[in-house]
Amino acid sequence: MCYIYNNNNYNLKIMKLQFNVALLFVILITLTNCHNDNHSPDLPHDSLFYIDYRSLQGLPDGLAVIELDPEAPNFGNISSKLELGVGVLPHHIYYNHTEQKMFTTALGGSYLYQIKTERDQKGQPQLINATPIDTGENTVGENLFFTNDGRYFMTFMGGAGGPKDGSIGVFNADNNKLIKTIKAPIQDNPNQFIMYPHGISINEEKGLMMVTSTIHPDLSTGMGNTCTLLDLNTYELKETYQVADSPTDMSSPVEVLLLRGKFPQYALATTMLGGDIWIAPYNTVTKKYDAFTKVFEGSTQGLGWALEMYIDDTNKLYVSFADPGKVLVFDLSNLPQLKLLKTFTADKGAHHMAFFKTKSGKEVVAVQNNLLNIPNLNSGTISIIDINTGKNLGTVNLRTRYGILPESIEGTNGPSNYMHH
Repeated sequence: MCYIYNNNNYNLKIMKLQFNVALLFVILITLTNCHNDNHSPDLPHDSLFYIDYRSLQGLPDGLAVIELDPEAPNFGNISSKLELGVGVLPHHIYYNHTEQKMFTTALGGSYLYQIKTERDQKGQPQLINATPIDTGENTVGENLFFTNDGRYFMTFMGGAGGPKDGSIGVFNADNNKLIKTIKAPIQDNPNQFIMYPHGISINEEKGLMMVTSTIHPDLSTGMGNTCTLLDLNTYELKETYQVADSPTDMSSPVEVLLLRGKFPQYALATTMLGGDIWIAPYNTVTKKYDAFTKVFEGSTQGLGWALEMYIDDTNKLYVSFADPGKVLVFDLSNLPQLKLLKTFTADKGAHHMAFFKTKSGKEVVAVQNNLLNIPNLNSGTISIIDINTGKNLGTVNLRTRYGILPESIEGTNGPSNYMHH
């Protein structure tokens, strides 16, 4: 009896152990699937993308889900749309630091929205609704940057609406409440100021933030030619840098990228009207960046309107030039020298980018070709380019097909690039 009892007890323990192992396996598989739902490059529907768009027919602007794999039978099809309103002009799509929430900034409307998305029974992404976020007095929403300490920062090119205005909003990432508005008018200090901020980049390890001074929202009242460095925690201005050939050269720096992590510690900036790329080294003594110098002059290559900077997972830098519509690929391994590796042909207005693989495994970049519907820079297309051969594999013309212009592009399974700004 005693033997039988012990044997049963032993069997029960084995069964319990087997159950726990099986349960652990199920949990691991579930967690893996949850993770892959946002990050895996091998997911079905990884060639579906979110785009911000503006209507050309007087209808509401909004967001859409579009298929961008040229090998897909439904290439160019829009499967889901979310209207935000007439004149809202959604502008940039972002994920938060955990990639669990999605936002779009806007040039009109409420300037900032949190976007709710879901998956249908087939796993297809669906746009559900948009929640406006109170931005206070701040107008004309441009770029976002999420930090790992529960904040996010937003540039407002219009500021409170003055002719030389501009501001940075600091928000609580948990509840989207505006914590602080950072303002530093050029009228108060012509040597350290924030004006028409568009681009923003942050190096959390160094506690530094930098914003560009681009152009007044009406594109005519005023232009900038500087970048300003701020303390990430005190919000104090540390330095305003000239990013232009001279004080009178209104180059309009549009994007800035503070390289961080594994990359050499430099700041990169593109100039919209200058059409160039500038670079500044980090100084470990001053704990600031030294002066910016021009590292690539677009005009020597017949290029203008340098816009976005992206880094892919092979550590290559991609820079879009809206005129005449090119994407240049640079090697980052010998900074401060930028070695030009490839030049891709897109369409006029080449702007934002997204990276993915086609069904057959081709590595491609999708280039959104439109800049604010500016004449001759507003093709309204998305080009799909093989990054190994440079061949254009397909083009979606949203202007003719849907009567809309794409404003920006982002992945439906998380950020579609290694580093953007």
